[in-house]
Amino acid sequence: MPTVQIMSVIGSAVPAPLRELGLLACWYLVSDGETISGPLTSLCAAKKQLQQASRFRLHA
Repeated sequence: MPTVQIMSVIGSAVPAPLRELGLLACWYLVSDGETISGPLTSLCAAKKQLQQASRFRLHA
């Protein structure tokens, strides 16, 4: 079963539209190295997405 994790990126790895808003970091959900969600603007939002992804995988 694929593992879903939170990945953070900082600096120039943050998409330009988010950097233009002043964000210096963002978060993605990744599964086996592939981005499945994001960019998310807070770690809290990423954790919520991770919980939703975990529930989906358990009930699917």
